[in-house]
Amino acid sequence: MTAPRSLILNALLFQVGWFACIFGATRPWLLTVALACLVAHFIWVAHWRSEGRLVASVALFGCTLDSFLLNLGVFDFAGDSRLLPAWLALLWALFATTLNHSLAWSARPWWLASLLGASAAPLSYLAGAKLAGVGLPLGQWPTLLLLAAIWALVMLVAHGFAGMYRAKSLPHDRSSSA
Repeated sequence: MTAPRSLILNALLFQVGWFACIFGATRPWLLTVALACLVAHFIWVAHWRSEGRLVASVALFGCTLDSFLLNLGVFDFAGDSRLLPAWLALLWALFATTLNHSLAWSARPWWLASLLGASAAPLSYLAGAKLAGVGLPLGQWPTLLLLAAIWALVMLVAHGFAGMYRAKSLPHDRSSSA
């Protein structure tokens, strides 16, 4: 598959997965669609081992972050659980699949990642909250501003994970070991 087509496919898989996760909040069977998008990504990716580490690391990082925000009262999911719902955890895994592919352009220079995170992520959270019925107890604008500040840093951390695993998957130069 050509590079432009694979980038479009990656972005499309993420978008389909995003909608499946958001609507999966009230229709859990849709999470199988999101899971299928994740599986399709791993079928098409060349370095599935390093990509798997990236997805696991970013998902763990993101779930920890959003669980922290949940427990601080930034989000209000239906029910009394102190843990993130499965649909949001799966959404973090799907986001990680874009870092080496359709969002790779935002890694350098670093401020592109911060700018993208600060502008796009709060809007994604807002749309997701409205569609999935997630409350924002701090209010819409304070939550969006907080998320903008957080996501300016999250994108740097996420791209840091991507760069680390990408470097580990490259073949080592054997001539320098002598």
